[in-house]
Amino acid sequence: MRRIAWMLMVLFLLTGLSTVGAEEKKDPLAAWKPNFDPSGAEFTYILSNISHPVIEGIAVGYRIRDRVWEESKGRLYVDFRPLAQLGGEKDVINKLKLGAVHGMMSSSVAAQNVADTLGIVNLPYVVDTFDKLDKFRNTPELWEPFADSALDKGLMVVDVTGYGPYGWATTTPVKTLADARTINFRIAEAPVNADFYKAWGMKFTVMPWPDVPQALQTGVITGLDHTAIVCNITKKFTIAKNFTELNYAQGLFIHLMNKRWFDKLPEDLQKILLTAIIEESAKTRELTRKQHEEQVAKAKEAGVAFYKLSEEEMLQLVELTAPVYEKWGEKIGMDYFKKVQAVLGK
Repeated sequence: MRRIAWMLMVLFLLTGLSTVGAEEKKDPLAAWKPNFDPSGAEFTYILSNISHPVIEGIAVGYRIRDRVWEESKGRLYVDFRPLAQLGGEKDVINKLKLGAVHGMMSSSVAAQNVADTLGIVNLPYVVDTFDKLDKFRNTPELWEPFADSALDKGLMVVDVTGYGPYGWATTTPVKTLADARTINFRIAEAPVNADFYKAWGMKFTVMPWPDVPQALQTGVITGLDHTAIVCNITKKFTIAKNFTELNYAQGLFIHLMNKRWFDKLPEDLQKILLTAIIEESAKTRELTRKQHEEQVAKAKEAGVAFYKLSEEEMLQLVELTAPVYEKWGEKIGMDYFKKVQAVLGK
């Protein structure tokens, strides 16, 4: 009887471990698998991204995939690889330049490492609202210099999608700049961000995104420079239960493409691919507006407190950014920078 009981216990443990193993191996992208067999494609476009397609600005990769497959009648397959399957952003940028990866939906903070001009969308209070982003994208004199800025690196900027307006997720409430200066903010690995955080007089730590959860849990950082969409979806609000709506910039995914690969594509497939990217990106920018509203509402329902700085302190942030505008205006091209400011309005 003891032997039978022991054997049953072992069997129970093995079954339990097997179930845990199966759960751990569950494919997080199962819902986005294609309903077609891409093995017969004549051409393949390998497209990378680091985040999860539950964010609309990333899910567009799958919408592009399905549309291109249908319109090309199976000749061109968009092999979309989110969740950093092909590596971190810096690594993928290098692969993109070499042509080992053909396309990349790069975060705007990483993209500025490709070309200084791309940094204009990260500067505070320049392309800071959904309406300004649409105007920036749809005004040729603003968009074309931006889109052509990485050609000397062999890369095209095809379009942009987003992940909402930036603010501060913090473990303690931030209602004033004095409150903010008690926080140690995590910021992205982007030179322009470091420059304006210094100008604002804030404490900050430059940190890769995968290191954020542990740093937030252990108190290494007490604040996060990011968007409400990302903070709610990735559960950062479970620790940082306060959000200050700065709305100083739009978080963007910039669709970069290896031009050498594109030039080798037949002309009819070039047109199908570009049209799909441009039209689906425009639709997705509208979806991102809705997702921002939905995620803010869900966060509030879950008990996250939302704050705004006073108008006087918001103006103070703009004034403090003046030296950064001067420095990055020179890098970007001062005439172009001033034109963007003038057309979009300060």
